[in-house]
Amino acid sequence: QVRPVESGGGLVQAGGSLRLSCAASGSIFSIDAMGWYRQAPGKQRELVASITSGSTNYADSVKGRFTISRDNAKNMVYLQMNSLKPEDTAVYYCNVGARPNSRSRDAYNYWGQGTQVTVSS
Repeated sequence: QVRPVESGGGLVQAGGSLRLSCAASGSIFSIDAMGWYRQAPGKQRELVASITSGSTNYADSVKGRFTISRDNAKNMVYLQMNSLKPEDTAVYYCNVGARPNSRSRDAYNYWGQGTQVTVSS
């Protein structure tokens, strides 16, 4: 019932920037964490960045270049990507850890469909 939808992907040249957005809609009681994952051809899906109410976490490969942020009032999470490199090329997925209603004792993970980011050299 929680439906994350990504936007903002596209084709950019190396050194350029993109800003990804993810909007979580549907029945949401609370969001515990939001994150961005990516999967490149031939590779496993990996965590790029995540954010909770008190902390952020980044993959070493993007630290200093990417910034994750969230808007709690709008149930949105963003990923500002600067100094993009060809190796950043991947499908980027939004993940939302949320409780759908007040009776849910546990949070569940919800995935978006992904948005393609392609960085040309």
